[in-house]
Amino acid sequence: MQTSKIYTIERFLLEQQSQFPHATGELTRILYDLALAGKMIARETRRAGLGTLLGAAGTENTYGERQQKLDVYADSLIFRLNDHTQRLCAMASEEHEEILTIPPHYGEGRYALLYDPLDGSSNIDVNVSVGTIFAIHRKVSTGEKGTLEDVLQSGRTLAAAGYMIYGSSTMMVYSTGRGVHGFTLDPTIGEFLLSHPDIRIPSPPMFYSANQGNEKFWTHGVRRFTRWLQGIDGEGGKPLSQRYIGSLIADFHRNLLQGGVFYYPGDMKKAKHPYGKLRLLFEAQTMAFIADQAGGYASDGIGDVLDVQPHQLHQCTPLFVGNRELVEQAEKFIAMHDQDWINTFRPYRDSVTQEA
Repeated sequence: MQTSKIYTIERFLLEQQSQFPHATGELTRILYDLALAGKMIARETRRAGLGTLLGAAGTENTYGERQQKLDVYADSLIFRLNDHTQRLCAMASEEHEEILTIPPHYGEGRYALLYDPLDGSSNIDVNVSVGTIFAIHRKVSTGEKGTLEDVLQSGRTLAAAGYMIYGSSTMMVYSTGRGVHGFTLDPTIGEFLLSHPDIRIPSPPMFYSANQGNEKFWTHGVRRFTRWLQGIDGEGGKPLSQRYIGSLIADFHRNLLQGGVFYYPGDMKKAKHPYGKLRLLFEAQTMAFIADQAGGYASDGIGDVLDVQPHQLHQCTPLFVGNRELVEQAEKFIAMHDQDWINTFRPYRDSVTQEA
């Protein structure tokens, strides 16, 4: 009888590592520690309505957003699972204004970890899928301790990136630059099992995902792009179906598996919104890296998100991500109609002024 191989995430990571004879295994162990964090966060999200972790924590993060109790739990858990391993030189979390240094009594490693502990947490109370996003860079600073320089790197230098999504099932999706692989948690044995090897964004695409409640604040080019996706007035081809959950990780994951485009553009509602709302380092870089490895593309409306050199830890960016042909079409409409917006956004995007 022929059977397909069963891969736990540990076995898969070790087999991937074996292809590099000089690998030390540090990156493999970081990814496995993140998988453990995903299991523990998944356990709490399943129990949130029955336990004490549902609702607001009564605090705000660095963006002035109300933190949920699960935000605080996930943020602390990821730090505590990684601060003492001697594999990281520094960490940065979307929930903290500055980088998180490794406690001095622990040794420091050769990687820097950035994470959004619970993306989409405003949806926790209504039982909508949420997730954890992570990105891993190699240490580039020359001192003994990690610095801001180690996290302010472009997406092109990522050693690995991925996410865990907590929904009807729990999945971990990641890439080390050699394709995208998805693992589904089997709660009966407590293991992530390989369920989606070598993910490629399918074509033709099926969906577009955007918050059209903000459409009146979008630039003309983005509105034209939306009409093109809808096939209105003879523009575009077959209309795409609109699907928008409001959790970046859930919208991205659906389009990764079924084809489509997610976009959260800059808008003119508030002075800071021409720069977008999503965080370059904690959200956009990872999604751009995964999309690129799956045959897709991510743009900020001007160019490839992976090429943007960050200058602030909490830098924001517009994001268009999904099937390459759709994202490139968005760039064409923006280049054609939104020169004023480009002139406003480009100096911020290309700034070389770093945080103190």
